[in-house]
Amino acid sequence: MQKCFLSIIIFFLIFSYGTGYISAKEHQDGEKKEEQIELTKYSQSAILLERDTGKIMYEKGANDKLPPASMTKIMTLILIMEALDKGTIELEEKVSISEYAASMGGSQIFLEAGEKMTVKDLLKGVAVASGNDASVALAERIAGSEEAFVKMMNEKARELNLENTHFENPTGLPAENHYSTAYDMAIMARELLKHEEITSYTSIYEDYLRKGTEDEFWLVNTNKLVKFYDGVDGLKTGYTTKAKYCLTATAERNDMRVIAVVMGADTTKKRNSDVTKMLDYAFNQYETKKLFERNQAVSKLDLLKANKKGVKVVTGDSVSLLHKKGEKLKDIQTNVQLNENIELPLAKGDQVGILSVVQNGKTLSKTPLVVQEDVGMAGFWMLFKETFDDLLKKEY
Repeated sequence: MQKCFLSIIIFFLIFSYGTGYISAKEHQDGEKKEEQIELTKYSQSAILLERDTGKIMYEKGANDKLPPASMTKIMTLILIMEALDKGTIELEEKVSISEYAASMGGSQIFLEAGEKMTVKDLLKGVAVASGNDASVALAERIAGSEEAFVKMMNEKARELNLENTHFENPTGLPAENHYSTAYDMAIMARELLKHEEITSYTSIYEDYLRKGTEDEFWLVNTNKLVKFYDGVDGLKTGYTTKAKYCLTATAERNDMRVIAVVMGADTTKKRNSDVTKMLDYAFNQYETKKLFERNQAVSKLDLLKANKKGVKVVTGDSVSLLHKKGEKLKDIQTNVQLNENIELPLAKGDQVGILSVVQNGKTLSKTPLVVQEDVGMAGFWMLFKETFDDLLKKEY
């Protein structure tokens, strides 16, 4: 057990800050809900939130359990991106397609058993064309089997505290006990967007697989808003007879990124209409003030028995304030608090504290603080030298 010598509180006084939105969880707990306009008359459930703060600007039946159809692939993509980050898989690595993966129905990129395709192209197949075959091929590569991958999906759902989500497959094909909610899908979207490179795939409107061969396949994005709505660069559509038309969309303008989810619309036109109205509402009514970028250094860590000193402590995500346009911001404080007890070793990305944004004693947001590099235990001679140096300082 190591003692952290550094615990810093940083205060930022900015202008006035007003809320005007309440989370789905707060609604469940009985807090009075602000009266709101109807934005999604065609969808069974919906939610609109700002990505950095997670604050909800609009919701309708956001905690209703419904089949998510291919929006399931947002969780599949999270695990794919995590595997890439860990080096478990590599973009240029070729994956051998199993007979089972090639047998998937529904949306597909028409993989053949025994075919080899790069992780990068399979990722495009999932993100752009919603390929069920590509999803299962990557699931098998990452976890060894579809069943093992689904277990990972549900473990990740628990890690994200998604209380109303359970997966039976990585595709969203109809299955008993496979469900989620608009709120949970939005939280998954926030998690996926931490991997900023994902939008370089989900924003593709059209592309080709196996280009120049007789098996060339034209990819066309199932999310048409990528082409027709300014700022939209993802994320995932969904459709089954039971789920109807669903969409988790994200758009960014003027440094504000929002996430809109609709479930259970009767047609793609109605689905896109509801999402467009929510996005219009967000960008017309709200704006954000950026306080910290993701991975911005806010402190340094010095542990007694660490093999490195002055290790940078950075924000695990970007930190912003969301407010209605025209409102002034004031009386905002940011509090950087490092954990009192930190155990070694630490891996890059391990959480060592919290950055809180506070207004008049009320916490508006909390963001994890993480180490920017690996930190191990110091060797004997390093500890000896530090002890000797300390003695010399005391002597003089």
